[in-house]
Order: sequence, then C-alpha cells, then structure tokens
Amino acid sequence: MKKNLTTKILESHLVEGTLTPGTEISVKIDHTLLQDATGTMAMLEFIAMGLPRVKVGLAAQYIDHNLLQTDYKNADDHVFLTSAAMKFGVHLSKPGNGVSHQVHLERFGVPGTILLGADSHSPTAAGLTVLAIGAGGLDVALAMAGHPFNLPCPKVMGVKLTGKLPDWVSGKDVILEMLRRHTVKGGVGKVIEYYGPGVLTLSATDRATIGNMGAELGATSSIFPSDERTREFLTSQGRGESWQELAADEGADYDEYDEIDLSTIEPLIACPSSPDNVVPVREVAGTKVDQVIVGSSVNSSYRDLMTVCRMMEGNRVAPGVHFHVNPGSRQALENVAQDGGVLMLLMAGVSIHQSGCLGCIGMGQAPGTDQVSLRTFPRNFPGRSGTKGDKVYLCSPETAAASGIHGVITDPRTLGETGSYPAVQNPEKYLLDDSSIIFPLEDSSEVEIKTGPNIVALPDFEALPDTLQAGVVITLGDNITTDHIMPAGNKVLPLRSNIPAISEHVFEQVDSDFPARAQATGNGIVVAGENYGQGSSREHAAIAPRYLGIRAKIVKSFARIHKANLVNFGILPLVFKNPADIDLFKQGDTILFPNVRKLVESGVREIPVIVNGREVTTLLDVSERQRHELLAGGTLNYVKVNH
Repeated sequence: MKKNLTTKILESHLVEGTLTPGTEISVKIDHTLLQDATGTMAMLEFIAMGLPRVKVGLAAQYIDHNLLQTDYKNADDHVFLTSAAMKFGVHLSKPGNGVSHQVHLERFGVPGTILLGADSHSPTAAGLTVLAIGAGGLDVALAMAGHPFNLPCPKVMGVKLTGKLPDWVSGKDVILEMLRRHTVKGGVGKVIEYYGPGVLTLSATDRATIGNMGAELGATSSIFPSDERTREFLTSQGRGESWQELAADEGADYDEYDEIDLSTIEPLIACPSSPDNVVPVREVAGTKVDQVIVGSSVNSSYRDLMTVCRMMEGNRVAPGVHFHVNPGSRQALENVAQDGGVLMLLMAGVSIHQSGCLGCIGMGQAPGTDQVSLRTFPRNFPGRSGTKGDKVYLCSPETAAASGIHGVITDPRTLGETGSYPAVQNPEKYLLDDSSIIFPLEDSSEVEIKTGPNIVALPDFEALPDTLQAGVVITLGDNITTDHIMPAGNKVLPLRSNIPAISEHVFEQVDSDFPARAQATGNGIVVAGENYGQGSSREHAAIAPRYLGIRAKIVKSFARIHKANLVNFGILPLVFKNPADIDLFKQGDTILFPNVRKLVESGVREIPVIVNGREVTTLLDVSERQRHELLAGGTLNYVKVNH
C-alpha cells in the first residue's frame, strides 16, 4: 500500500493503537515545547510528578509571551521557569530571543520527528517536516516525563500544490485561501499534508507560515515533505546534518483531497473577526488603516521582515498610521540588521520591538477605539487585541507594507506599477547567535528552583460523584474560542501560575458575572454550540472553570485540544445527540446526571441528562483511558495512583 507522509511518521512513532481515523493512538514524542504563558503551569505539573530530569529527546522552554513587566509577576515567573529548566535539563530561550515556533524552527527542528507543544501554533514546525501537535500543558508535562501522547488518530487531507506564486503573493495568501475554502472547522480531526510540484517553489519559512495557521483550520497538524528547500534551510542554519529526504509515496492515498494552483492565488485578507472571513484584498481596498503590525508567531522570519524593509525603503509610513514590526527571533532581526533592513524601517518611520508575541496575545499594541488594525498575525478573534469591538484584519507582509505606505488597505500588486517586486530569499548562511539560549547542565543537582508569590500550588480536584446535580451557569453559541473562555492580555496572562486569581477572569469578555455565579452555583455546567473551544491550547480555559465548580460542558461539537484539556481536569465533555436539544437548556436550570459515575465506568457512550423533567441524551466520546481519568477527577489524579 502506498503511504502518505503523515502515515509514515505516525507509524514510526506508534506505541499503541492502529492508524484508524477516530480511534485513540499513542505516539512517542521526540521534542516538547513550552512557552511562558503555558509553561508556568506545565512546569508545576511536571514538578508534581517528582522526576529529577526530563525523559524526552529534547525539551525546550521559551519566554516569549509575558514580556511586559508591569509589576513583579512576569519577572518572577521568568526566574521560576529559568531555574526549573536548568534543574530538569530543559533548553531555555531567554526573553527577547524570539517566539518559540520561529526559534525552534531555526535551532532545533529535525525532519521526521514529532513535537508536542503547549501552544496551538506549534505546527509552524511543518516548515521542517516536523509533525508538530499542539496540546494542553499537562499533556506536554507528561511527554516531558517520558509518557507517550494520546490522541484521536487523524484523517489526512492531501492538498496538491501546482504552479508558482505570482509576485506580491506569499505563503500567507496560501493559508488564507485554505481558510476561505474550508473555514475554521474544516481541518478538525485532520492533518493537512501538502504535496505536488508547487511545494518546491515554497521556502521553508513560507511552509512554516502555512503550517502555523493550519491551527486556524482546527487541524491536528500540517506537514510538508523534506526536500531540497528543507536542506537549504537546515544548511543555512549550520544544521545540514539533520536533513533527511522524506515524502509521501507516489500515488499515496488520502482521506480527503484538495488542489491549489499557486499561480491563481491573489492577495487575500481575513476581515473582522474570524480567520476564515477571507476576501480578496481588492474587495476592501481603500478602507482607512490606523495601525499595521508585522510579525508574531507567523510572518516574522527573515524573508517576511526583509520584504517589508525593501518595500519601505525610500517610502514613509502614511500620516496617522502606527506601523510596528515584531521580529520572530533575535536571529531574524540580527540578519535583517546585517543587510541594512533596520535602517530602512527606521527611516520610514516604523517602530521596531523586541522579538516576541506582543500584540498577537494582547500583550500591548492594542488598537484604539474604532480603529482598523492590519496584522500579519494568525488570529483576529473578537477582543483578542485587547480592545473590545476591535477591527482586526489578517494579511500578508506585502499587503501590510503597501497599506502602511498608503494609509488605506492596498492591494500590493498596485505597487508593481511604480516599482519592482522585492523577491527576497532567505540567506544561504545565517548569522548565528545562540547566546540567549541556556543549554541543559550535565549536573543540575545544585540548582535551586525559585518561586515568587505569584506561583501558587495546583488545586486539588475531587473524583466524579455517583450522581451529579448541577446548574446551567451560561449558554453560548457557535465557535466559542479559548479567548472567550480565558482571555489573554497583559492583565490576565501574568496570572497563569495562580489559578484562584486567574479564575476571576473566566468569560470576562462574554459575561463578567460568570465567576461569581459559578461559585454560587456549586456544581455547574456550560452549554454551547459547535466548535466549542477553538483557538489557543491554553489549558487554563479548562482548569479555571473547573476551579469555579464547572463539572460538565454540553455542546454540539468540541475543538480537539480543548476537549482533551477538559478531560485532563475532570470536566465531562458531552455532545448533544440531537443538536436541537440545546434549546431546552436555559441559564439557571438545574440539571441531573443520574448514576453518571457508573455510566462512565461501564463504557457506555450515551449519558442521559435530566433537564426540567425531560431526559436528553448526550454522548461521551472518549477513550477508555480518558474514562478512568474523568472518574479520578483528572489526569494528574489518575497518574499519581497508577504510575
């Protein structure tokens, strides 16, 4: 049987199960990735396991999210993470060294490996043929402890690429085209595998852009073959020995197919406020722009930044526009500086910031009231920028630069009328600098883990009771994101290591009374529509509601990572058998789950729920392992007893 690349990589890492879509499989993890917003809790979870050192091939901890130090909290967390990384044999990337995904691509990614990252944009590593999967922090902590990772076996969508991108069009436009076709739900339960002659025309960093935003499709991961372009990038990073050729067999089978002729793609833009609200740039051209930001976990490589530099050379940022550049890594900025790009930006009136996530996670750079912000970021969920009612558009670096020059949304192809396209290529050899990475110590016995007052012990959660009575605390619609559930931003993110404090912000943008109402209810449930929990991997969107007493969520469908996080913290992830039954549930209703423990333990799929004297059937689609974890009140409880 001819195999696709995803199947080959999964087979080589398979620990348990069979590669039948939808069934649970366990795979060996080669690399783990933590960032500081998820890493504080994940490191506390690893510490709770009592191991002296990580048991994974390579573990990396990045400090890239909580960079604004408005008080002691972020600074204390950084000291904690640094000392814990040194203690347990984890690579530590210091603040300002770069966004986790860009740095991992540059310095650590190896073709054919599987990476588990506590960040939904971990599939950026697709640029180096790494099968990278986003997960909650506890799953990553378990992988650091040497446990395999369990997940539903994904389907594989094969996307054949032909042709070559025209001038003024780049990798961002390719993934925006995928989102236009397939929506934010189109990749759920799938790995998106790109193949075909068009792949060779895309650089490793273009592929990384496409892989990064595969998360916005809801995909488990994305993958590209390892070919000459992969070898070029690894060689340019001084890591050519890590290269191996990897590809699908000729004529390999896929569960689903699509095809894109790259030569037909034009500049695209995602309008407020969803990554799949995509239209051609020409359709919204002329819209006044107030803010432009280039760079984040996506579109922050040398090629992306230097393209903007060349476009800005000899031009000025339009009056009334604030133009920001956030380099993806110190390495990218150093190489842009070496080639004169920093002066081009400064002379054009662009503000250059430290390497990090910054505005993408709401850590500064919030737009003003009713202002239009063009960003090369991966997400434009409502309020994610830090401004309620924000008007955030997602676009390519080319579109961003053209719009920054003219002060209105501008199709970058119009610049071809007055100048040539800056066809920037990645360097044949990068200027390398690993001085901001702390490598693991051979002997860490003398290292002391330092904790500040913001580091609070993990809460204890009770096991699932025999019968559960709970109140409906909130009812919601479709496509509720983890940003809705657990907001980001400079006020909330520093509380990631303090569950009692961060729980006060659950559903803050949706219903500010939710925390108080949940605690007053005692046992509570959340009712919602389709694709509940899309977006970030943040496990705090499960831990904090659980701390407030939420014991079940009943929805029409779940996003993969959030569903796994709910199980990890003992929240029943239930789906309506009949979606229309959602209308029977109203805020304040009392719900009964009779004999729920026995039902979960027995392995039945149908869980009856009594609402207003009426029985509604819900479905519990979890593995046998996850049933044991739910019974125990969460994964840590289960692991402590059984390992």
